[in-house]
Amino acid sequence: RELQPFIQECKLPFRLFDELIQGCESDLETTRYQNQEQLDLYCYRVASVVGLLSIEIFGYTNPACREYAIHLGKALQLTNILRDVRSDAERGRIYLPLDALQQHRVSEGEILRHAYSDRFRALAESMAGLARDHYATAQRLLPPEDRRSMAAAELMGSVYWKLLCKLHARGFDVLGPQRLGLGKIQKLGLIARTWWRATTGSVSPSYGD
Repeated sequence: RELQPFIQECKLPFRLFDELIQGCESDLETTRYQNQEQLDLYCYRVASVVGLLSIEIFGYTNPACREYAIHLGKALQLTNILRDVRSDAERGRIYLPLDALQQHRVSEGEILRHAYSDRFRALAESMAGLARDHYATAQRLLPPEDRRSMAAAELMGSVYWKLLCKLHARGFDVLGPQRLGLGKIQKLGLIARTWWRATTGSVSPSYGD
């Protein structure tokens, strides 16, 4: 009820809130995803929908921003999933699709035991490939005339793209006790560079390149 005036002012679609609620409910009820199609729907509901709501608040002129938000949201969520494999496993959750595990001969038990292997690395790399595709598509779809208004979204894209690159450099060894992330200096550098690119209307890729 408290949000209703804000929702009306920004003309936020109620159907998106329904999608977001379904995504949050799946986090409570679902601990496995059978295939990429199921995971893709989850990523859409918990991340792309947030992006779609955000761009309505930011303001945009080109409808292509909607597809941009969808792909960027999925890219960010897949990066999150890769980073958090261990912490999710500690809660009994595996977000990596079960058919992908089977394809790469990685068992659920290995992930739950935090057992890193070349097979797991190949599995993670395949998921990272999907994330990279979404980053690249988002970068391509962002209209130049809306780059400035999407500065906050572009910042998120830059930070998570750099995180994905770091995970790759570490061989996707995300099953160890130390959670991989970016240092403060790295984050500050990304913030400064991305903000400059966005506010000056630069079309230079800040991620996905």
